[in-house]
Amino acid sequence: MELKKQTESLKNHLNQLKERFEHNEAPADSRDKAFFLKVKEETLPVYTLLEEWEASALKVVKNREAKVHPHQITSTKENMELLLMHSYYIDARRKRYMELYTSILYVFDLLLDDIP
Repeated sequence: MELKKQTESLKNHLNQLKERFEHNEAPADSRDKAFFLKVKEETLPVYTLLEEWEASALKVVKNREAKVHPHQITSTKENMELLLMHSYYIDARRKRYMELYTSILYVFDLLLDDIP
């Protein structure tokens, strides 16, 4: 999958995660195995896409085809992984969640502006 499609797909996931965070309640027991397995199943495709996106984005950035620093790509991947968990377990303050969300969205938009 090309970088533009990967980025757009991750951006869609990001918006869905924000909706989940805003409209769902935290699980009653964060150690519930059934809930953990559900989260693992639902997030695995996003984690896989994130790995592919990071590799593709780093190639583009290292070839200077986008005005994004390689460190921003790595940080964005890490932030998206954090956001994934916070979206299901609802264990971050809203302000912190929105800082992560905004940061990720900023890098996605920068990439989308620079790649054809």
